[in-house]
Parts: sequence; C-alpha cells; structure tokens
Amino acid sequence: MRNKKTDKTVMSGLFAALTAVATLIMIPVPSMTNGYVNAGDALVILSAFLLGPGWGALAAALGSALTDLIYGYYIYIPATFIIKGLMALAAGAVLHNLGKKHLLLSAILASIVAELIMLAGYFGYETVLYSFAGALGSLFGNAVQAVFGAVVGTALYLALIRIPYIRDNFQSHNRS
Repeated sequence: MRNKKTDKTVMSGLFAALTAVATLIMIPVPSMTNGYVNAGDALVILSAFLLGPGWGALAAALGSALTDLIYGYYIYIPATFIIKGLMALAAGAVLHNLGKKHLLLSAILASIVAELIMLAGYFGYETVLYSFAGALGSLFGNAVQAVFGAVVGTALYLALIRIPYIRDNFQSHNRS
C-alpha cells in the first residue's frame, strides 16, 4: 500500500530539485538587458499544475530560493521564496478550479496569472531595494523570463498529461 503523503513529499522534493537545476542553467539571449533567461519559471508552473497548489508552491518556493542561495543572491532569497511560492499557489488554484472543461485555456490563464505575480513581486521588491528606476531597469528582462516560463511551462504540462501515468497520477485538476 502506498502512502499518499510520502508520495507527495517525495515528488515535491523532486520538483524542488528540478526547479533549482532549471533555474541554474542559463540560456544566453543577446538582446535582453541582463543577457540570460532560464527555465525556472517553467518548472514553477509545471510543479503547480502537476502537484497542485499547495505541494507545487512548496516545491517552487524551495527550489527557486535554493538557486538564490547557490548563486549567492542572499538578499533575494526571502522574496524569491514568497514570489515563486505565490506563483505556484495561484497557478495551481486557477488550473484546479477552471481546468476541467477547457484545459488549454485554463493552463494559459493560470500561467499568465503566475507570471504577473512574478513581475509585480520582483518589481515591488526591487523598488524597495533599488528605487523605482532601478526596478524599472529589470522589468524587461523579467518580462522576457515571464513569457518564456509561461510558454514552456504550459507546453510541458500539455505534453506530459498525454502520458497515461502522468495524467492519472499527477494532473492537479483531477485531485480533491
């Protein structure tokens, strides 16, 4: 007999690790202000969609904050933990509540809501840290990151739920 709480804990740990690795791997994008984008937000969204709002938020928050710790961005750890956790919480809740009839539209809407939380969260935090002008300077890079994360996270989810095992065991809108 399987223990559901143990399964969820293990999967959350796995998704936290995957989120950290996806965030650590930078993809060069020459036209962006900071020059890089990563797949971390895609895993934040995927965690929310597959694990549900609560467990997905825990995995997203831990994995993303771990990356800030590894890179030495200590000042961002609390903000990242909260912002990425809220992103996954919102994305998972939107998909859970709307996903039964129109999965594609629900997943897109959930991803957009999550990325708007990211944009607003980091803009607010960086305004406190660096001033309005300083926060404005990172808005474009964060927006590119948001679009990339939303598109890749949604696409991964829609591809993975075609696998019967994933669809039967991890699709968050089928959970209670």
